[in-house]
Amino acid sequence: MLGQNKRLTAATSRSDRSAADEVVLLRQIAAGDRVAFETLYRGYFPRLTRFLERLMRRPQAVEEVLNDAMLVVWHKAASFSGQSKVSTWIFAIAYRKALKALKRFDEPVESDDELAESPEPGPEAHLMQRQLTAVLWESIGSMSAEHRAVIELTYYHGYAYREIAQIMGCPVDTVKTRMFHARRRLRLMLSDWKEELP
Repeated sequence: MLGQNKRLTAATSRSDRSAADEVVLLRQIAAGDRVAFETLYRGYFPRLTRFLERLMRRPQAVEEVLNDAMLVVWHKAASFSGQSKVSTWIFAIAYRKALKALKRFDEPVESDDELAESPEPGPEAHLMQRQLTAVLWESIGSMSAEHRAVIELTYYHGYAYREIAQIMGCPVDTVKTRMFHARRRLRLMLSDWKEELP
């Protein structure tokens, strides 16, 4: 138990240092420091890419939206008030840029073909897991961008509802409602899938 507490304290300490480092980077960016911007950009590139890919489901537009969001960070770094974590502020910018980009598209959303392909023959458990993954992503993919964002930010980025509300610019209760409906839809899809099993 004592070892777990030490590990938890160390992880919290690293997280606090990382958040403080990001605030310092933002101050340096506000002063025009390109090296600080590059450091922040490289740190956020993988996280934002994953978030935007899941949210937008248009791989060809992800890099453009990510770069637009980071350009806002470059220009508006001085406006960061410190009322949220730096990551919350950056994800909020990316979320708004993604929603604007989605409004420009009028073609249907493309599907995740690699998830829809039938799996290679193998053990039954492996097959079931792949089918379940495909059903989950199909269900998530058919949801609105707002519902996909709530799922992505909660389960893949570890944000709390209050932080998600800041990112999405909506009340915490709206985030909870979106999560409730998203989970209910996932449950229905899973129960339908289970009924179809032999």
